[in-house]
Amino acid sequence: MKCPSCGSRESKVIDSRPVEENNSIRRRRECLDCHMRFTTYEVIDAYQPVVIKKDGSKELFDKNKLLSGLLRACHKRDVNAEAVADEIESALYNSMRREITSQRIGEIAMEKLKELDAVAYVRFASVHREFKDIDTFMQEIAELKNDDKTVE
Repeated sequence: MKCPSCGSRESKVIDSRPVEENNSIRRRRECLDCHMRFTTYEVIDAYQPVVIKKDGSKELFDKNKLLSGLLRACHKRDVNAEAVADEIESALYNSMRREITSQRIGEIAMEKLKELDAVAYVRFASVHREFKDIDTFMQEIAELKNDDKTVE
């Protein structure tokens, strides 16, 4: 931290305490060169990924939108949609990527659902991949069956 009086970068922390509902930390510092005391505030740099949608528009990642789609796909299935959404959200934040396509988020969701429940996977895929007709739907189911046979 640079001293506001002499510009020295050497200081020591005298006191630290949380402020504003624990969203930041107030630190009292003393410059080691000129001994001036000053206060600094440390806040969390809130990182939020930006989603690039199919039409090219951008918006901040909204876990609730993802959860909504997962809940519809997992309706009356033995799949914890909230846990899947949490896992995907954690993966996004841990990747530290500033931008991600909605297409990629959908693919991640489908990968998770495919591992957990075939019906939930097909439901989610039918919306995400925008199945236009029954043939596309049947092709996806056939591929899913083939994948199951190769796993056994």
